[in-house]
Amino acid sequence: MPTPLMGLFLLLSAAAVAACALVLVLLLKNPPRSPARICGVASLLCGFTATAVYCTGWFSVALGGPFPALCEDLSMSGAPLVSLEQEFWPLRNACLYADGSAVEHLPPSVDVLLRTAAGLAVALACAAAFLSRRRRPGGTGRGSASPQATSTGTGTPQRSDGSASTG
Repeated sequence: MPTPLMGLFLLLSAAAVAACALVLVLLLKNPPRSPARICGVASLLCGFTATAVYCTGWFSVALGGPFPALCEDLSMSGAPLVSLEQEFWPLRNACLYADGSAVEHLPPSVDVLLRTAAGLAVALACAAAFLSRRRRPGGTGRGSASPQATSTGTGTPQRSDGSASTG
């Protein structure tokens, strides 16, 4: 992916993280909100956080930074440098040596944070979908219209077809 596009993704996701955090705070300040909406906004927050973390790690891998210069010609055990490994998924910058050892220059915490945020985003999206479906009564979904109850002013509800309620 070209660097300007990843930079745009990074800026957009950073702005979206701030916006989602603000919306989440506002939703939590005004308590009569549905848990499905709160889970949905939290899912977006985690998803955009994962995007921002990935873009930041991508820049670390793609631009190299001081990475190739950090690799020693010999490992601590004296094994010669075999290759440099740069991967975009999972994000990885590593110096590989002949004895099988590897020295990572992209902290594993970046990968852990990325996978945790993405996993939370998926779990919260599923929870939001479950909560929004659970909130709807079974017979009042799309395509089935139940008769609306009306009041006669005497405290006894009546059905809209005119028959009095017995309950």
